[in-house]
This record gives sequence, structure tokens and C-alpha cells, in this order.
Amino acid sequence: VQLQASGGGLVQAGDSLRLSCAASERTFSEYFMAWFRQAPGKEREFVSGITRNGRTTFTSDSVKGRFATSRDNVKNTVYLQIRSLVPDDTAVYYCAASSRRDFSSSLNRRSRENYEYWGQGTQVTVSS
Repeated sequence: VQLQASGGGLVQAGDSLRLSCAASERTFSEYFMAWFRQAPGKEREFVSGITRNGRTTFTSDSVKGRFATSRDNVKNTVYLQIRSLVPDDTAVYYCAASSRRDFSSSLNRRSRENYEYWGQGTQVTVSS
């Protein structure tokens, strides 16, 4: 599966942004999709995920209420809507896909090893 993330850019604090991640596979609906981010000097961290059918989403407590994930299995695309951006949101944002069936555990969702495919990342920079 090839993943292509887009939508990043330079924005001001308080702005909103929607990131997109397009997948090459028609079997896109068979993958749990997630967004991670990596700020300078920090480890890559899980921010949000969505089940294969799109009915359930998971969001990290650190961004809950501002980040929302959705997907369109017809367009083979997953989205990350971010609102009320703050400078601490500055990071490279990555989408990831996993064929793993069980993501009910937070530990499983956060573990990068559980994701077989990664996009190239899109830079989000938030100015104060």
C-alpha cells in the first residue's frame, strides 16, 4: 500500500487545517488507519486512528477535542481535521495503515510496529 499525505503548510495559531492521506490500494477499507506526528527532537507519537469501516475513532488525550479523523473508503482517503492549532502542533504528520484486526487497546494503537505502511509525511508549522 502506498500512502500519500498532503495538506500541511504554514498556518497561524487558531487556524484550522485538514490533512489528507490517499492510498493506492482498492483494499483500503481492509486497513485500520492512523495519524502520527513527530515534532523536532521528539519521538513519533500517535494522535488519531479510525477503524476499517469508519465507525469508531480514537484520539490521543493530548489533542482530543481539536483533532478528528474520518475516512472515505470510496476515495481511499483518510483525513485529519485539526482546529484551533497551537504552536505545539508543529510537526511532521504521518498517516499509517495496519492490517491488524484488534486496535481496541490503546497500547496497540500507539505502537508504531503495528503499522505496516507509512506515508511520507506532511509538515505542519504553526506560528504564534
